[in-house]
Amino acid sequence: MKRIWAAFVYLASGLLTAIAAWLAIGVLVLSVVILPLLPFTASYVRWIVDFDRRRLLRYAGVKRSSPAPLDGPWLHRAQRVLADPEHRRELVYLGKHAFVGTALGSAAIGLPGSLVQQPFVLLGWWAVPGGVENSFGLRVDSWPTALLCVPLAIVLALVIRQFPRLADFDARWTAKLLSPPKASLEKRLAEVVATRAAALQAHGAELRRIERNLHDGTQNKLVGVVMMLGIAERTLKQNPDNAVQALLRAQDAAGDALEELRNVVRSIHPPVLDDLGLDGAIQALAARSPVPCVLSAEHLGRLPAAVEAAAYFAVAEALTNVAKHSGAKHAWVSLGVDDDKLVVVVHDDGKGGADEKRGTGLDGIRGRVQALDGTADLSSPEGGPTVLTVVLPMGQ
Repeated sequence: MKRIWAAFVYLASGLLTAIAAWLAIGVLVLSVVILPLLPFTASYVRWIVDFDRRRLLRYAGVKRSSPAPLDGPWLHRAQRVLADPEHRRELVYLGKHAFVGTALGSAAIGLPGSLVQQPFVLLGWWAVPGGVENSFGLRVDSWPTALLCVPLAIVLALVIRQFPRLADFDARWTAKLLSPPKASLEKRLAEVVATRAAALQAHGAELRRIERNLHDGTQNKLVGVVMMLGIAERTLKQNPDNAVQALLRAQDAAGDALEELRNVVRSIHPPVLDDLGLDGAIQALAARSPVPCVLSAEHLGRLPAAVEAAAYFAVAEALTNVAKHSGAKHAWVSLGVDDDKLVVVVHDDGKGGADEKRGTGLDGIRGRVQALDGTADLSSPEGGPTVLTVVLPMGQ
């Protein structure tokens, strides 16, 4: 009985998304004529399919991940809809679900109602002048016709017992249509291998950067402190009156070395993330930005430290680029969570035309992000706007 109920809930909820799918198909046809509607329609389709992904997970325990969300200017989103095979696969699923989901969902809702109706028709037909017509169009106006409700109820009960099979059939096809093809799986494996190599490369580059900063910066300053203390010691023996000035210079040099060391530590993991969390830390970045910056963020809570650090450095580098190269008057940062992924979007109203090969820092951002199996996309047409979209899985 529990399986029948679970199958009923699965099929009946599928009727709701099937009705929404018919509406989406109509809007898609309209989007062919009115192209700017396409990205908004794609977002609506994504909402329907994501609902069915969750429905599949609850019923069959099969998880199908959602592609990266659509962000950026509408033209950029429209290009992604037309070029991305993930979106095309969702459209194929939508067409299938509109037909199959409507049929199975209607059966799931209609058949139990018809089964409940049969005993009432059997026992109460005589109280209604002219008889009663049941849900199958059978007019019951005599006891012989009334007795036909008994085998009809048995057949309905037997069909309802098959609800789990119908739901399993629909779940298998849903999982198949929403699964990446074999070529995509091979591509994904290649991406994982490349990501691992990028992570190792990024880790090595980070270690070399820290070593270089400690060697060229902090170590040199500490050597200077030791030398100044040596000078102060000799001055104290030879001319005590001048020793105070030598000690003060050594003290200033020690302060510089300490500040240099703090900067190195901050570049490894900013302490502000531990103090304020990701949204608070990025709010502090936005407040210090030379270009007026507005932050839009959900309440994220605490995220894995590696995810917070990667998102923080991506925003910091992006805002630095905005200030140096974009000529923008305003910048915006948004933080949100979509399907267990942190989505960070930084965009500005500058001149655009950002070139990844001219030291924009995107390589560094991409290295950090790919090390966590995330993605970093830059859209920067001539004339603007420039939009950086970073997606980071939170299951690290």
